[in-house]
Amino acid sequence: MDDLEAAARHWGIEPEYYDVFGRRHAAGRETLARLIAAISAGRAQPIPFEVPAPQRAYQGDGRRLWAIAVQLYAVRSQRNWGHGDFTDLARLLRIAGAQGAAAIGLNPLHALFPDRADEASPYAPNSRLFLNPLYIDVEAVPEFPGTVQAGIADEIAVLRGHQLIDYANVARLKLKALGLAYLAFRAGASAERRADFHAYRHEQGETLLRFACFEVLRAQHARRPWPEWPQPWRSPRSEDLMAFRQAHEEDCEFQEFMQWLADRQLGACCNVARSEGTPIGLYMDIAVGSHPHGAEAWAQQDVMLAGVSAGAPPDEFNPGGQEWGVVPFNPQTMAADDFRAMRRLLRATMRHAGALRIDHVLGLKRLFMIPLGSNGGTYVRFPFEALLRVIAEESHHHRCIVIGEDLGTVPEGFHTEMARWGLWGCRVALFEREPGGGFRAPDCYPAEALASFNTHDLPSFRGWLEGYDLRVKGAIGVDAGESPEARAHSQAMLREALTRWAPNYPPDDVAAMAAFLAVTPCRLVAIALDDILGMRDQVNVPATTTQHPNWQQRLPVPLERLDTQESLMRVAQALAQRNFRA
Repeated sequence: MDDLEAAARHWGIEPEYYDVFGRRHAAGRETLARLIAAISAGRAQPIPFEVPAPQRAYQGDGRRLWAIAVQLYAVRSQRNWGHGDFTDLARLLRIAGAQGAAAIGLNPLHALFPDRADEASPYAPNSRLFLNPLYIDVEAVPEFPGTVQAGIADEIAVLRGHQLIDYANVARLKLKALGLAYLAFRAGASAERRADFHAYRHEQGETLLRFACFEVLRAQHARRPWPEWPQPWRSPRSEDLMAFRQAHEEDCEFQEFMQWLADRQLGACCNVARSEGTPIGLYMDIAVGSHPHGAEAWAQQDVMLAGVSAGAPPDEFNPGGQEWGVVPFNPQTMAADDFRAMRRLLRATMRHAGALRIDHVLGLKRLFMIPLGSNGGTYVRFPFEALLRVIAEESHHHRCIVIGEDLGTVPEGFHTEMARWGLWGCRVALFEREPGGGFRAPDCYPAEALASFNTHDLPSFRGWLEGYDLRVKGAIGVDAGESPEARAHSQAMLREALTRWAPNYPPDDVAAMAAFLAVTPCRLVAIALDDILGMRDQVNVPATTTQHPNWQQRLPVPLERLDTQESLMRVAQALAQRNFRA
């Protein structure tokens, strides 16, 4: 072992790794050198971690439950502005509760970049500590004068008719309308509303101050990323930001006002869930990292790795590997103040959640990192047990079940360690296969897990059965990782499994898939609303940008007709027959 490899291991960087196919890869020397420089950050030694005996995370009340998974932005309704919002979510919770579901599973609701239509991925957020203001129902804001008075009623009607989300115009109209609401709030809000706003600002403290200032600074510097801003704004001190807010009070307060509205409307959805008696309510999602040019990376430069992207090595559905374009935590600095940054992140999401999905939970043990501009990467180790302790403590404080998305190249012993600390795993039927290609029997699934057919990065149920995803990927030049002949064999295997384990439904019916998952011992089953409504396109095709309308597709059925959909009722019936009922 030479000095560079020895230094890499010293800082938790693996000089070599094996992908999901068992192939060995050696990390390049430039990759190792750049990762060492980023992670060491001037430190002489790695931080030692001491972890007490495991305290298992919050486990719920023991019932077996099911959830409807939905991309909230995709919800179509007669009243939203061409983009799903929190009033839609409240209605979804009522519909789900009436069908016996325990939760609505959501895409990350993190703050994005409302003025950038090309930055729509909820998994590359501006900040995971705040919410996307496009989810605000503007017409539910008391200070908003109305769409007619604002002169935008006709434009909203056009947005409602689009098949894909027009992010640029949704953002333009919503920000204009929220600006009018803010001016009315400043001019004449009730004492009760003002007090609640100030209480929210006080609760969020400097974290909110930094986010608001960043958004105003971002507008001032147009599309220049923050590493190119003039000093002191590349890494400002608290006193600089307080002075900046005083000098730009209305602009900064408008950002705070939008976050307050979003938080309170999402909180109202939680109240609906409680009133409907849904045991979980909101099953929230937390992204693995944040955008390198976003507020979170800017505000937390001491704990986040500039110049590095998280990603994944090659796997079955992404043979070329993945670079996600998000900045991860630095494993050597994130432990400061008993993992304050991690606790802040968990609390920001758990405050409104009955269950939490941690995207790519494998990254808590080791995360695949790629220096920006490089074509190679390798794994970097994290303080796994110390992070599990923090997650377990926060889950009990918030009474929030924690589910780790543990798909991909799984390190030896990972699932055992997760189970010791009470985190549930994910079992995706598309990946639960025998060596010959057959689908594993339901009794092979573990109890402490979420079971589903797919994820947002995988084909829809209908699309997979029709081979539609293969044709789409072929047309845009993306390696599908599977030939049409291999897919035909897999389709036959799935139909055989569904016929055996869900004989009451035709095997091409999504209710058959729900019935199959219900036979597993898994504590939670999630059925995607896309699949219930028979959509063919998948939400996101990894490794694509403009080639596919990722994160833009709207549901084919408006919310007002959802509770009369026979497919939804069949899915609910299939799950109720196995005692999956809230």
